[in-house]
Amino acid sequence: MKQNILFDLDDTLIYCNKYFNLVQDQFVDLMTDWFAPFGIGRGAIMDKHSELDIAGVQSFGFKSDHFPQSFVDTYDYFSRLTGRAASQDERLRLWRLGNSVYDHEVEPYPFMEETLLTLAAEGHRLHLYTGGDAIIQRRKIERMNLERFFEDRIYVRMHKNTDAMKDILKQGRFDEDRTWMIGNSLRTDVLPALECGIRAIYLKRDQEWAYNLLNIETPSSSAMLTLTELNEVPPAIQQHIALLKPPGL
Repeated sequence: MKQNILFDLDDTLIYCNKYFNLVQDQFVDLMTDWFAPFGIGRGAIMDKHSELDIAGVQSFGFKSDHFPQSFVDTYDYFSRLTGRAASQDERLRLWRLGNSVYDHEVEPYPFMEETLLTLAAEGHRLHLYTGGDAIIQRRKIERMNLERFFEDRIYVRMHKNTDAMKDILKQGRFDEDRTWMIGNSLRTDVLPALECGIRAIYLKRDQEWAYNLLNIETPSSSAMLTLTELNEVPPAIQQHIALLKPPGL
């Protein structure tokens, strides 16, 4: 009854959104200084940036330059709207600010180490499935020394969706009845897993990125679990396995 367990990386095993939120706040502060005299408030800037940021991900996937580009696109939008003169120096400043999000240290979520050690000790086969720029994601993996848990079972995709999940499952010849996807994104982790016929664990995080949220109808109560801490994962999987064992075993 050993399981294949695929883990998402960002905001599942390591912190990510909080750094994007920090840089976004700096962006909005700067934009407010520039555009408040033209009647543009923080809320309008936040809403437009969120719209353009999500549109960029939907079009281009998790390319590393889409986030700084969303800053520049938001700036250009309000420059046109208000008639405020745009400058290349200000665009470059915003681009550099957006890129600075990738300079933050890699920080594990509580119980990351203990959870992976426990699952590996129980004999489960661990996989890492993450979206983004391969160089940036590999750097995070190296800094956390995650290869010791996942070895060559690491998949980095620019677009993280059902097609990408199907491809991974097909190439690895996964047994769908014994495969799990664990992640914080309903859109890119949970929904693709359910559409591919494997089980999903939704790790619900505070202040989740709007792109990751959507309503999901699960085919059965056992297909998807909702947890809030990584150390809840091993007992949840063990409980599921126990329910599948014939009486007396």
